[in-house]
Amino acid sequence: MSEREQVDAAAAAAAEPADEAEGAAPEAATEEVDLAAIEAILFATDSPLSAGKIVEIASLEGGRRTVHRAVECLNERYARAGCAFRIEPLAGGYQMLTLPEYNDILARLLKVRNDSRLSQAAMETLAIIAYKQPILRADIEAIRGVSSGEVVRGLLEKGLVKIVGRAEEIGRPMLYGTTRRFLEVFGLTGLKDLPKVEELAIGASATKPVSPEETPTDDPAPQPES
Repeated sequence: MSEREQVDAAAAAAAEPADEAEGAAPEAATEEVDLAAIEAILFATDSPLSAGKIVEIASLEGGRRTVHRAVECLNERYARAGCAFRIEPLAGGYQMLTLPEYNDILARLLKVRNDSRLSQAAMETLAIIAYKQPILRADIEAIRGVSSGEVVRGLLEKGLVKIVGRAEEIGRPMLYGTTRRFLEVFGLTGLKDLPKVEELAIGASATKPVSPEETPTDDPAPQPES
């Protein structure tokens, strides 16, 4: 073999690994895209999804095997990172679930959420206090037209309302206002973020159902008989 042939052979041998690496890079990138897509789908769903459904949603070329491999790979990553969740087989599909050791913590979270649920009467009373504070219970009842003592007491227990002072009148009745907890529950930075009363009025009128008598008609108005 001549010197020129030896140089060409060495160059070809050196190029082969590079070609293989170039071919492997797109494949690895595709696998990462598949992993990310499957992870996003399972993160967003609140019910188990079958492998076939995941393939359909993510338009995966590898079929169900791709989903099974992706779940194994993602769970390995979660375990290495010390994450509090895994992708678990459930009801013929897959769902992202927290680990059992966190059940007690999550139970407390759910209890807080349930305790924060309000009845229609409580929402009405809370709205009055929020917009009219500081306000007397008598004034709340005057606006609602019904006794509101039990409702106010319930709002106090939930930490949404507090006693902010006493009125300068006979008997020194208590004045009520909202709390920091109220702002947290309704996602407000301050009372200035409450919707304007005018905006609420516009929204209510926009959603008011139209009665049959108010429905426009193309029929001509009846003419009086002569």
